[in-house]
Amino acid sequence: MVLMLHIAPIPVTPSSPPPLRRHRCPPPMAASASHQPKAAPVVLGCGAVGADYLATVASFPNPDDKIRSLALKVEGGGNAGNALTGAARLGLNPRIISKVADDALGRNILKELQDDGVDTSYMTVAEEGNSPFTYIIVDNQTKTRTCIHTPGYPPMTPDELTNENLFAALHGVDMVYFDVRLHETALLVAEECRQAKEKFLY
Repeated sequence: MVLMLHIAPIPVTPSSPPPLRRHRCPPPMAASASHQPKAAPVVLGCGAVGADYLATVASFPNPDDKIRSLALKVEGGGNAGNALTGAARLGLNPRIISKVADDALGRNILKELQDDGVDTSYMTVAEEGNSPFTYIIVDNQTKTRTCIHTPGYPPMTPDELTNENLFAALHGVDMVYFDVRLHETALLVAEECRQAKEKFLY
């Protein structure tokens, strides 16, 4: 059945100008929406952070030697910390799940990550213990490096990552990065990703 509606014509006097026809234009924001830059991809990392003491020497010492360093640098380290710092410098939006202690090292680690644009709000900070650090001997002669690592204490355990923090950390995430550290906590994060079936695991 076709329904036809009759609309009475609008009377227009000869002296009146013809009615204007208004063209429907999209609002300025809608018209330019397709040209707006996309938000940076969000990457969540779970793994190690730390402080690296890099001592450059002329050559690796023999047992019982006493030598002087040619240069010394103190920088942030840890596989996850390094990867997410790189991600931030490439324009991504990184977050990290890890652990430090409330000591001078831990505060410096957090500040360096934050200064580089890494979201540290999901990290655990222990009231006592020590933050992880590594002595790195850089051998100028052989162009090699030797790492002596001191793990953080107490180590991170899965129960320190609350469900609230886990769900918040995963919200809107495009990629998840794992290194070989904090494997029990990483398994918890990976399992939540698997259940969600929305994340790419790398």
